[in-house]
Amino acid sequence: MKSSWKWITIAAVVVCLLAAARLLPIVEWLRSFSAWSAKLGAFGFFAFVVVYALDTILFLPGWPLTLAAGFTFGLLLGTAAVSLGSILGAALAFLLGRFVARGMIESLTKRNQRFRALDRAIGKEGWKIIFLLRLSPLIPFSIGNYFYGITAVRFWPYFFASWIGMLPGTVLYVYVGTIGKAGVVATAGAKHGWEYWTFLSLGLGATVFVTIWVTKIARAALRTSAEVTS
Repeated sequence: MKSSWKWITIAAVVVCLLAAARLLPIVEWLRSFSAWSAKLGAFGFFAFVVVYALDTILFLPGWPLTLAAGFTFGLLLGTAAVSLGSILGAALAFLLGRFVARGMIESLTKRNQRFRALDRAIGKEGWKIIFLLRLSPLIPFSIGNYFYGITAVRFWPYFFASWIGMLPGTVLYVYVGTIGKAGVVATAGAKHGWEYWTFLSLGLGATVFVTIWVTKIARAALRTSAEVTS
């Protein structure tokens, strides 16, 4: 029953994102962003990476930019742009949490039972727990970046575990942005055959399935780790 509700929830989220991608003023904003990026040429890609990193550090929601990446750059380049921007922001937030704002982060998390349990698990398992947490967003992305900075995990294991662990979710949201652009283009008059839309739909369905699958595995592994470390 729980599995069915997970499928229903993720499907509802995807439908809402697809609908949002076609409604004003989001579509206009995406078009403006795409035009701005096109004017910058190759520099637009790197500008996006920097903007995404700053967005991450400042606790701003990342999904609008992730959709914009798919809308502007397509699936492959969009995934690369979001992946680079998110890991750059995650790395900088980690360093800020460890060396600049450590006392404040510790005071905010020491009274939270979940954070204390995760701190113990990370102390014993290191990057493995970071990787699982990135696959299963038990902790909000932006908060987690700062929290991991006060744990015992070293920087480079954190960096690569985070980078790889964030990829499934990144691909899913960029894919939604790519389909959103296809819908906008179709609305403007450009026509695609049924093969094109079938390919996009099957690709999105496969991406959703893989995301749910790895999230389920990660959550099970986290539960096992919590039982061992408790």
